[in-house]
Amino acid sequence: MKVKPTEDEDGAVELRTDGGTSDQMFEDADPTDVGPLTQAKEILYEGLVAPAKIAWSDWRTKTGIVILGTFVLIAVLVDLHQNGYTILNDFLGLVGSPWELTEPSSAFGCSNGECAQGYERDRKPFQNWETPLGTDPEGRDILAGVVWATPRMLRMVVAGGVFSIGMATIVGTVSGYKGGTTDQVLMTLTDIALSIPGLPLVIVLIAVINPSSPYIIGVVIVINVWAGLARTIQSQVLSLREQSYVEASRTMGIRTPKIIQKDILPNLMPYIMVNFVYSARRVIYDSVGLYFLGFLEFETIANWGVMMNWAYANQGALTQSGPRYLIIVPMAPIVLLSFGLILLSQGTDRLFNPRVRTRHEGDTVEEEEEEDQVQPAMV
Repeated sequence: MKVKPTEDEDGAVELRTDGGTSDQMFEDADPTDVGPLTQAKEILYEGLVAPAKIAWSDWRTKTGIVILGTFVLIAVLVDLHQNGYTILNDFLGLVGSPWELTEPSSAFGCSNGECAQGYERDRKPFQNWETPLGTDPEGRDILAGVVWATPRMLRMVVAGGVFSIGMATIVGTVSGYKGGTTDQVLMTLTDIALSIPGLPLVIVLIAVINPSSPYIIGVVIVINVWAGLARTIQSQVLSLREQSYVEASRTMGIRTPKIIQKDILPNLMPYIMVNFVYSARRVIYDSVGLYFLGFLEFETIANWGVMMNWAYANQGALTQSGPRYLIIVPMAPIVLLSFGLILLSQGTDRLFNPRVRTRHEGDTVEEEEEEDQVQPAMV
């Protein structure tokens, strides 16, 4: 290697191994112009495009998104139908489907000798495509009842899951990161919440409040579920705050909320998502159970728990000769919705794991470079 001596302003000799001089070091460097549009593209890619690509590359996340997306689509169509926009029925009419969505009866009986739906009673599943999943002894379409119950159930699930995870994340991260008096006060409140039995507390609150809103019902069901998760998050944050990258952020004077957002929460997100699914499933099972046991009041049979209660108490669906399909049909969406949530939670490690995201972004850069090299050759 040829070594070329150079002199600085004071006449001192500087040895350079590239054969150039110091004033030539950056003369060929192109200035980097990062404008608002470029920043917006980077934020969009990091916040939406890259997570979507990672999520869609995992079959578990993909399957969970498809299942949950189907439930959300059904809920939106039912809400539109309730507001006079019969998009679902219009589409079914175009494709020639004999089934159409109708509101189930709000009373458990037939008036003036006619049932609310006007269908044949006790019709078994797959016997008549006007009612693909059959009818109950009152002539109500079971599929319409299952579909009609979906929006209310999803509202309960979202309200309960968001409340539980939100409370646990805020209390756990603040308590574990701040420490001292803040930690003692928050963990004391958490221990009080943990000491109260969950189901008796929920039953008492339901008896006192008598909620009808699905959002309130969802929150009441998980009123103290957040406490156990908050304890676990607090212990995780206690170890994370001693990591070198967190210490570096504090040394640079970065504010506490920014450190929690950038350094603490990404490491907790897989665990938080798993517990969000747990809370959501808790809302599903407990709400169905409370409706089944009669603790929650209802005005329509269009609820999965109410349908199961009606089939068990009035139709003997669990007896040897009883119509078991009246229990199985409303149970199917409960199982399917829970399965979708579980698959989604299992795939979130790839979505929130920083190492996986970095590897994915590296692969994307390599693919773009390969495309840039191939295109001139093709021309």
